[in-house]
Amino acid sequence: LRYIATPRVAKHRFFVTLPVQVWPDSRLYAIARADDTTLGILSSRIHEVWSLATASMHGVGNDPTYNAKSCFETFPFPAGLTPADTAHQRTEALEGGALVPAGLSAQQPVAAYLPLNTAETLINSAQAAPKNIALSTNARSAHTHGQAPTSVHSAACAIAQAAKRLADLRDAWLNPPEWTQRVPEVTPLGMQTSPYPDRVLPRLGISEADAAALGKRTLTNLYNQRQAGQAQWLASAHAALDQAVAAAYGWADYSAAMPNEEILSRLLALNLQRSEVKP
Repeated sequence: LRYIATPRVAKHRFFVTLPVQVWPDSRLYAIARADDTTLGILSSRIHEVWSLATASMHGVGNDPTYNAKSCFETFPFPAGLTPADTAHQRTEALEGGALVPAGLSAQQPVAAYLPLNTAETLINSAQAAPKNIALSTNARSAHTHGQAPTSVHSAACAIAQAAKRLADLRDAWLNPPEWTQRVPEVTPLGMQTSPYPDRVLPRLGISEADAAALGKRTLTNLYNQRQAGQAQWLASAHAALDQAVAAAYGWADYSAAMPNEEILSRLLALNLQRSEVKP
């Protein structure tokens, strides 16, 4: 059993899965989902730009603060993959080990992108938008043309597989097998096996230089590299995940070049549509 977690305050917004034996404290937000589809949606650029636009800033470094009420609860998940749709918390394993929410329909198509006039009506009728969101006015007329609609189940599978690949690549970088070993945790008195996850320790005999390099392998340092244009493998894994999440929204015109303002404008229109904002 596991859950999804993200730091409350962080320079970079990333999400990981943790075993339920790890108890989160007040500096960590826990999302009660085990599936890789939800992990992938939250890890995507689409959620990141929304969470940054709705975040407050904290500390000397002016780092973004993730807030359950403004960043998570207001975020419009793809139709069919919302927290309400996955509230049962049951999962199904795909070939390769990725987990998707159980019971998703293979016939239900993903929702098409909002037509121009619908999006404009919803946006213009809003009394207040999330702070720092600038609305785009020149790129809202994209439609899905000439493509067979994908189902919610296939979209969930594509996101889950991309998210698992991202997580596996990050784990391999954080704990390279040539430098680390997994050691069973101590078994509590009266139990036959330990209920706790294995500890990851440096391998015996690794050089001082490798041990020092291992100590610097943190997610913050990894995402610093990505921000600096390094760690191309990480950027590529995120790009593949972003495409899978955009497809779940029906955004056939999505690319990495899409401005953040356009992403926010589409998400806001969807948020208002679900809130039944009336003109």
